[in-house]
Amino acid sequence: MKILIIEDEPQMLDNMRRTLEQEQYLVESAATYTEALDKIGAYAYDCILLDVMLPDGNGLKILKELKAQQKEEGVIIVSANDSLDDRIEGLNLGADDYLPKPFHMAELRARVQAVLRRRNFEGNRNIQLGNVTINPETRQVFIADEDINLNRKEYDILTYLIANKTRLVTKAALAEHVWGDHIDQADSFDFIYSQIKNLRKKLEPASINVQAVYGVGYKLEVD
Repeated sequence: MKILIIEDEPQMLDNMRRTLEQEQYLVESAATYTEALDKIGAYAYDCILLDVMLPDGNGLKILKELKAQQKEEGVIIVSANDSLDDRIEGLNLGADDYLPKPFHMAELRARVQAVLRRRNFEGNRNIQLGNVTINPETRQVFIADEDINLNRKEYDILTYLIANKTRLVTKAALAEHVWGDHIDQADSFDFIYSQIKNLRKKLEPASINVQAVYGVGYKLEVD
C-alpha cells in the first residue's frame, strides 16, 4: 500500500515515515503545499496523511483539489490545530479521519490500517477472493489454508490487483504504485515482468490468476 505524508515538521515526518515503513508500506512525503499538489497531481495513493498548517498554504485546500480531480485516496488529517471548525470542514470535504497532535505512533498505525480496510477491502480485516485469504496486518497469504511465501513486491502487486479486481491495471499504474517515485529511473518494465512471472507460479494452486492484456497491463481473474 502506498502512503503520502504531507508534513512540514522534519522530526514528525521522520517518525511517521519510519513507523509506516516498518509496516511495509511504500511511503512518500511532501513538506509544502506546493510539493503536495505536485504529488497528488502526478501519482495515486491509498492513503494521505495531511497536516493542515503548511508553510505555503492551507492543507484543507488539498482536500478540495482531491475532490476536484475526482481522486479516491483515503485521507487522515494530522494536525496540531484541534479546532472543531477544522474537523468539521475537513470531514465535510471528504477526509476519512482526524488525528490531533500529539499522538502515539501505534494509534497512527491503527488509523491507517482502518482507512485502508474501509477504502480498499470493504472494511474486512481479512481479504478473501476465491480460495485465497490475505491478512493485511501480518502480510500473510494463504491458498486453501496453506501459507505461501511472497516477497514484498509480489505481495504488493497481488494486493493492488485485488483492490482493483474489477479493473484492467496498466503496466505504468502498477509500476508507479508498487515502486513509487523510483519508477522514473526505469527505462523498461522488465522488473514487473519478472515479479509477475514469479507471482503467477506461486498462485498456481489458487482459484485466482493474473491475466496479461497484451501491450496494456494485467487483470485479476477468478476461476
